[in-house]
Amino acid sequence: MNEPVLSQAELSATLPSAWPEPLLPAIRANLAAHPTKVVVLDDDPTGTQTVHDIPVLTEWSHETLAAELRAPGPGFYILTNSRSFPTAESCRISREIGERLASVAAELAHNFIVISRSDSTLRGHFPDEVEALSSALRSRRGQEADCSNTQTPPPHLGGYEGSTILLCPYFEAGGRYTIGDIHYVADGDRLVPAAQTPFAQDAVFGYRSSNLREWVVEKSHGRISAADVTSLSLADIRQRGPQALAEQLLRLRDGQVCIANCASQRDLEVVVLAAMLAEARGGRTIYRTGASFVATRMGLEPRPLLTGRDLVKAGNAGGLVVVGSYVPKTTEQLAHLLEHGDLARVELSVEAVQSEASAASAIAAAAQQVDDFLRAGRDVVLFTSRQLVTGGDAGESLRIGQRVSGALVEIVGRLTTSPRFFIAKGGITSSDLATRALGVRRAIVRGQILPGIPVWQLGPESCFPGLNYIVFPGNVGGASALLEVVQKFSRP
Repeated sequence: MNEPVLSQAELSATLPSAWPEPLLPAIRANLAAHPTKVVVLDDDPTGTQTVHDIPVLTEWSHETLAAELRAPGPGFYILTNSRSFPTAESCRISREIGERLASVAAELAHNFIVISRSDSTLRGHFPDEVEALSSALRSRRGQEADCSNTQTPPPHLGGYEGSTILLCPYFEAGGRYTIGDIHYVADGDRLVPAAQTPFAQDAVFGYRSSNLREWVVEKSHGRISAADVTSLSLADIRQRGPQALAEQLLRLRDGQVCIANCASQRDLEVVVLAAMLAEARGGRTIYRTGASFVATRMGLEPRPLLTGRDLVKAGNAGGLVVVGSYVPKTTEQLAHLLEHGDLARVELSVEAVQSEASAASAIAAAAQQVDDFLRAGRDVVLFTSRQLVTGGDAGESLRIGQRVSGALVEIVGRLTTSPRFFIAKGGITSSDLATRALGVRRAIVRGQILPGIPVWQLGPESCFPGLNYIVFPGNVGGASALLEVVQKFSRP
């Protein structure tokens, strides 16, 4: 069904008034009363776009997880980069993390909840990786219960079970709203049903349904039936409030998916507090959400945007921008940067890196050019050719993307000059560059440089310790956003 494009202002005027009181204080009080570590499995690094002073891990050894569970703070991210893998590998990663996390938490007697953070425009391995994660947590919970020789598991094991899935792709900074179970992408005042946007035409994660009830059935290939999908309506969120919604969540059956409608931050606060109240009474949920849910569930207060003064790095080297994303918004932003910015340009041919014969010379030439510009103090943009190359099926399209990302990784890995700043454009691009080119194992999210655009400070183990690394999502910002970020680093 093709839902109509709506006026956001006109639609908002027809909705009930928002819940009358801010609920972030109540969320923070609940966190203090029921300490529970929030563990976020992020399928690409852009999910850190709403938080600050939160660690990001790129590996999940027993020792690393134990250290983070013991550490102060509301939670941490684990970067899985699963959106760049086939479904089977994505599920294997989710199972591995789930089992290891449950085992470590049982040893430490720590409570935790798991959020599977994914794309607010609905691209990703849903429901497969969420079901794999839930299965791993429930399996480990059963093993621990058996070992204890008790009828029921100890209290700290209760957080391991994920019987239901709460689906909440709301992301205000990106203009993603769910109203009447239909997910919208804002374009100015226009609310465009998600299935009518270019994101839905993704070669790997495309979809036909904007109605999230139908989308769940579609993405599960009917494995989850329409009868197993329910929702929290905006009317209930705005008029009944968190206590009533908690009761509704507690009534969900094992295996059900619940859609959270949200059109404002206040709506999200009601949903988050309701989920916390349900958790405190034994509710068992795994969350599949956009980035906004994470910050609210961690009880984080908004922080002002970072400025160039906050991020300046001494030295005469140039700054680096790497653009790998192919969504139309990225191409528009790149074109604006090339037209109005004073950057050296290095273009990498996507066709050239598809064959071993031509890839080696193309990579070597690009790496030399970029390094020369950086050493000379020139800011430089390295970008892939804009003609989208796809395969005959989703698997081949994924492999083409992996070869392109691998070429960018090799180019950055050959650099000998530490950039003054580093902007990586695109989720998979920024993840691969961080983990495979820069050797990042742990970083700290400092905050956002523009709404929805996070800045990481790289750890001492990385190739360029302390570097400010801007993780720029492919689908965030207006036409001039990439240029605006570059200009924040302009020298006087």
